[in-house]
Amino acid sequence: MWIEFYHLSKRYRRSLNLDDTKTNRKFAKNNIIPEIQYKLNSGEFFNIEKEKVPTVGEFSKVSFDIHKNDRREFTQKRYIRLYEIHIEPYFKNKRMDTIKPSDLAKWQNKLLNTISGKTVKGVRTVFYTFYEDAMKDELITKNPFTLVKSPKSECLLDKRPFPIEDIFLIIKSIPLKIRAFFAIGFFTGMRTGEIIGLKWEDVDFEDLTIRVERSRRQGTETLPKTKSSVRTIDIIDSLLPYLQEHRELSSKSSIYIFETYQDIPFNTCDKISSHYWKPTLEKLNITYRNLYQMRHTFASLMLSNGEDILWVSNMLGHKHSSMTLDMYARYVRQKNRKRATFLLEVA
Repeated sequence: MWIEFYHLSKRYRRSLNLDDTKTNRKFAKNNIIPEIQYKLNSGEFFNIEKEKVPTVGEFSKVSFDIHKNDRREFTQKRYIRLYEIHIEPYFKNKRMDTIKPSDLAKWQNKLLNTISGKTVKGVRTVFYTFYEDAMKDELITKNPFTLVKSPKSECLLDKRPFPIEDIFLIIKSIPLKIRAFFAIGFFTGMRTGEIIGLKWEDVDFEDLTIRVERSRRQGTETLPKTKSSVRTIDIIDSLLPYLQEHRELSSKSSIYIFETYQDIPFNTCDKISSHYWKPTLEKLNITYRNLYQMRHTFASLMLSNGEDILWVSNMLGHKHSSMTLDMYARYVRQKNRKRATFLLEVA
């Protein structure tokens, strides 16, 4: 049961922590409501309210602790870092119920002067979660972020797929010892962290499949980004020769498909990018994109050439094909294809 009332024109809504039964309604009417009325008149009610609502700094510890087991370790560390850099300096000592939508809007606009909209969205996610967790604990009654617009999505601007000619030109120009890394990126759509996390035991040359079961970021091995990212994907014909060639070049004792000169897996893709990717694009006079564009290139290339969206979605590790469609809808349409030709057969 909940109780709702107004005091000095301000609306209050509180849970009574009771099931809605006839007996409890009678108890609330005869005991709880008179007690609230007494505390309102004496001012004690507002002292209690002030004491129980934590500051952002206080509740951040609670929220991070709540989610430490349902987030990947890297994600948790990144969220804590975003909080420390972009939220703590502004709101650490402010009580959560005193922060207004206008305060958040001004803070968000200030962030947009120094960091990208995409990063601001990430910071918002952290702060938004604080409020959602606090509402679940009934420490506050509303989330002010619901009244503050999120920065415009930059997803479409971020996607710059390579034309098919450049794909083969880039792969051919990459040194042989690391060439398969880029072939996997372009011909499977795997995330870069998933690629450096691959082990030879994940590759089935008979069934022509790869099992994606882990990712590596900042030297830490974790599960892939989401549950649906744990998947089995196809080794398409264009990829197979590169994998076979790399298997022959690799030491028979290698555990990971891609290892450094010290025979250990890469901690990140930074060196792969700086030592191989950037120099190759510069040499070929191809406009620079980050490594993640290999994934976007795979998705856009497959969809624009009529491949089944369900298959593409599974290759990418998306939970639903609708997610794939939302991200890559503009590549699905085939411009030169005649539409509704089946009607002509009837006529």
